[in-house]
Amino acid sequence: MSTQPETRFSVIGINHNHIYGQVNLMLRAGAEFVSFYAPEPELVEPFSAAFPQARLARSADEILEDPTIHLVLTAGIPADRAPLGISVMRHGKDFMSDKPGFTTLDQLAEARRAQAETGRIYSICFSERLEIPAAVKAGELVKAGAIGKVVQTIGMGPHRIAPATRPDWFFIKERYGGIITDIASHQMDQFLFFTGSTQAEVVASQVANYKYPQYPELEDFGDALLSGNGGTGYVRVDWYTPDGLGIWGDGRLTILGTEGYIELRKYIDLAGREGGNHLFLVNQTETQYIDCSGMELPYGRQLIADIHHRTETSMPQAHVFLASELALKAEAQARRLGYLSHAG
Repeated sequence: MSTQPETRFSVIGINHNHIYGQVNLMLRAGAEFVSFYAPEPELVEPFSAAFPQARLARSADEILEDPTIHLVLTAGIPADRAPLGISVMRHGKDFMSDKPGFTTLDQLAEARRAQAETGRIYSICFSERLEIPAAVKAGELVKAGAIGKVVQTIGMGPHRIAPATRPDWFFIKERYGGIITDIASHQMDQFLFFTGSTQAEVVASQVANYKYPQYPELEDFGDALLSGNGGTGYVRVDWYTPDGLGIWGDGRLTILGTEGYIELRKYIDLAGREGGNHLFLVNQTETQYIDCSGMELPYGRQLIADIHHRTETSMPQAHVFLASELALKAEAQARRLGYLSHAG
């Protein structure tokens, strides 16, 4: 029986709680968590308690210069992720960022150059597809032709904001990148993946701050219309999840095909079945409900294979960059609505 090759990873930057999920997916795949670095004591203590096997490094350089480390993970402040990833690649290591992996098109261009020159992996953990069993199952169904040719995706990404729990950088656009750059990078990834698009453009986009004028750089609503060589897409994201909902957001994805459609209710089925990972399949012969909670999540083990075999089974590098490019371009060209039209 074959076994996974040894894979040692470290973490630099733990500013977003997504890092816990990133670490756990690599541990689940059999990788060894060696060390981490973060300059914020208030973040270090709970993280260290959750992962006592990893030692606290004295600096980021200590990790970058450790020749035994294969992979570096980050969920640092969004604006800091790309510079770190470029440094990681130039130190001969592979990289996994929380989304967004970039906050500017200049960062993306520099990362593309560094990746081409080094041949290292710059992966982004688009967890709303890679770490959601219903999305993994949808990928299998689409590949098997269950709904014919996919022609459109509609991705909804509502979130709960809880302003009192957010750090200062969350409200500074230069640091978080804007709502489409940030949240909607998930939906860009799903649009490309499910339509099979390898080329795409932003047809139109808009952002607003309708509810929080006290945070003038915050965007609380955004949407975008997309066109690709495999299909079209519509994306809507917001920070409006009401407190009455029993989860942080009613994330949904509809995948329209020529012979049917799939709807994912990823986190909650309103007034319906318990839990998450609900998939509804409608085609020419039936309407079917599939509980996807038991699906394997392959991203971690695929990334380990890519690290050791220099393959792209977890996610093509071009896909990572194109999904990011769509989000960044949609943000940059977005029509400004609401309070933002007065904030500049």
